[in-house]
Amino acid sequence: MPKWPLCLNTCTIQPASLMDKIGIAVETGYRAIEVWSNELTQFEQTGRPLSDLRQILEDAGLKVLSVIAVFDWMQSDDFHKRKTHTEARRRLRQAAVIGAPYIIASPVPDRQTLDITLGATRYRELLEMGEEVGVRPVMEFLGFNGNVYQLEQAVAIVRQAEHPNGCIVLDPFHLYRGGSGFGGVKRLSSNEIALCHFNDAPAVPPQFAQTDEDRVYPGEGILPLTSLLKDLISLGYEGYLSLELFNPHYWTKNLRQVARTGREKMEAIIRSATG
Repeated sequence: MPKWPLCLNTCTIQPASLMDKIGIAVETGYRAIEVWSNELTQFEQTGRPLSDLRQILEDAGLKVLSVIAVFDWMQSDDFHKRKTHTEARRRLRQAAVIGAPYIIASPVPDRQTLDITLGATRYRELLEMGEEVGVRPVMEFLGFNGNVYQLEQAVAIVRQAEHPNGCIVLDPFHLYRGGSGFGGVKRLSSNEIALCHFNDAPAVPPQFAQTDEDRVYPGEGILPLTSLLKDLISLGYEGYLSLELFNPHYWTKNLRQVARTGREKMEAIIRSATG
């Protein structure tokens, strides 16, 4: 049975500085972190190159799994204009310099309609840009969006892009919030899943009223996380599970304890799925 490596998304302990987040991740037993591009930009603005940050991470024995995110690419009228392309390349370069294999390709800004053919074309272009620096853009779906809010939409974009590096990020909260449900996971192939965010959703507020801030620790909500992991076992997925919470209540707590509690709760669900 797999023992998925555990990752900490830095939004989970948002108030901490990037250096503190790195220290907390190491101290609480994570193998990797996901960082946000604005954190990398802020580091550069101190006058230090990102190669210094990569060395800090390597010295700490910590991997950067992904950078979040590339925006304004999927249906933007300005995608081929200099500003948008330049920003996408800048963020891809950041990811490459710190050694991240992935960057999240977010369907933001939101639109109330979805052109899957256009999305697939743009996603392929983004994948080709990523090939130049050795970073794979990962298609994301957001359950509260009006365009790509379900797993099936994200998968359609990836498959229509017809690029060997195409892949998605799974997220239990978004599977629930967008109404996809969890049945479609078992119809994926393991190489279509780059990583799996891990979180839970409460019974209240109602499903389609929930926002990122409502996420709770794995095991403290109503989502079928054990069944999800069993489906990942059947697919042969052995990649990272990344704790991604945006709950402002947790941000007021001892952040080391938040990270430690999250890891322990993920491990408990892993035991229930593999025991």
